[in-house]
Amino acid sequence: MSAITRVVLAAAVVIVMSGVASCGGRAVDETLPAAPPPADTAAPETVLWGDTLIPPDTADVVQQEPEPEPEPEPEPAPPPPPVRVCAGGDVVLGSNVDTAWATRASSRLGRPVPARPDPDRLLAPLAPLVADADVVLINVEGAIGEGPAPRKCRPGSTSCYAFRQPVAVAGALGRFAEGAAIIGNLANNHSLDAGGAGFAATQEHLRTAGVAVTGVDTLATVVVTNRGDSVAFLGFSTAQAGPDPRDLEAVSRHVERAAQRFPRVVVTMHMGAEGASAQRTANVTETYLGENRGNSVAFARAAVDAGASVVIGHGPHVMRASEWWGDALVLYSLGNLLTYGPFSMREPNSRGAVACVTLNEHGDVLDAALRSTYQRPPGVVAPDPTGRAAWLVDSLSQLDFPATAARWGGEARVVRP
Repeated sequence: MSAITRVVLAAAVVIVMSGVASCGGRAVDETLPAAPPPADTAAPETVLWGDTLIPPDTADVVQQEPEPEPEPEPEPAPPPPPVRVCAGGDVVLGSNVDTAWATRASSRLGRPVPARPDPDRLLAPLAPLVADADVVLINVEGAIGEGPAPRKCRPGSTSCYAFRQPVAVAGALGRFAEGAAIIGNLANNHSLDAGGAGFAATQEHLRTAGVAVTGVDTLATVVVTNRGDSVAFLGFSTAQAGPDPRDLEAVSRHVERAAQRFPRVVVTMHMGAEGASAQRTANVTETYLGENRGNSVAFARAAVDAGASVVIGHGPHVMRASEWWGDALVLYSLGNLLTYGPFSMREPNSRGAVACVTLNEHGDVLDAALRSTYQRPPGVVAPDPTGRAAWLVDSLSQLDFPATAARWGGEARVVRP
């Protein structure tokens, strides 16, 4: 049977059945009642999601946003870099007050000795020793200025010296350590050698040259490094210039006030007896030429207990011991760093050192180095490759402070007890 034939027969069957339904004794109702829709099955509307039509059966699922992934915990910030503070002992770069010593030195050495040498040339050998410093502390042992000055010493005196350095010295100190901040300590027994007016002029010349000043009052001098880190300095001296280190209650107050504001506090002390017989450090009051030169051990420990990170001594003109007091480092004397003029260059007065101490953001001592120097008459300094000054300090530390000695090992690096 062909496909056409099948279609025709099917149509005929439909016609016959329709006729049967319409004939007969009983009418057939063609409209059957519609079944009620099931409850809550009304067709939902199509949902528009952005620019896309979402089918009704998936709209509810798509509209639920995914849970956000937790943010990764931020990496802890690295600690700020530490600060390197370098310091030395006494510094005098010539004098224009009494130049008779230069005539005597010329005769003794058999060559001309200038009373007013080039200060930049004098300082140049020390530059490599402070190349890693952020701050350099210099004990300016004498006034700075020109012109008339009041007489300090009586005629014929053999134990009195007056030093006033030319104005050019301030500029040389200001550019001494490239990239480092410079601070000058005036708490010593020679910064008033040109009187009160000379003391004021000294401060002015230093500040004009970009050198900060400490040791003129009881308030800490804050030095800011090139990175923006701060270090507070306080200078003390048994002479008229600077706060008195013999008043231990006042020392504690001054240092504590600084430590409450600044975590890194460096304290200097110009005190103690002088000369070759004054190399040992004892916890007693020292005298020199009839003067009460204070108890440097008691002073240093009071300063540390009040919050000092480092205590740096000068004044005896010789190297002295060092010790750990708690977590702080105490260097009782760094000797003569650069003393051009009528100074004794006999051993051990010819020995000095540059101490460099690294402090973290809390003021803790991370490490320290002691870089030895040597002077030859009339005060020409050079680094000492033998490290003699550092070995002296190491030996003296064991003798004077056996329980708390700061040991200076290879390359003069400090070692905790």
